[in-house]
Amino acid sequence: MDYAAFAEAWEAAWNSHDLDRILAHYSADVVFRSQKAMRLTGRGELFGRYALRAYWAAALEQQPDLSFVVVDVLHGHGMMVITYRNQHGVLAAETLRFGQDGLIVEASACHAR
Repeated sequence: MDYAAFAEAWEAAWNSHDLDRILAHYSADVVFRSQKAMRLTGRGELFGRYALRAYWAAALEQQPDLSFVVVDVLHGHGMMVITYRNQHGVLAAETLRFGQDGLIVEASACHAR
């Protein structure tokens, strides 16, 4: 896998705010963990692309100026970490684990604040 190219496509998808384009990177049965999800949905762990769609649709509605700039890309065996800054300069990281089909099966988001 070309991790740098994936991170570029991931960043571009998020900056487009196109949910189909964003979700195209994720498997149907993805598991997603985030404290921000906890604040918005009452759960810190979401299961499946449909749950992600609902969460991210609400999050994008609340933050119409949301944008990401990738800072660094770290890769391991079947996984990667993307560090990035959002439109407010807040540092964050996404740890992404991939299935054999190249889609994300597990994602965890951590934020500096």
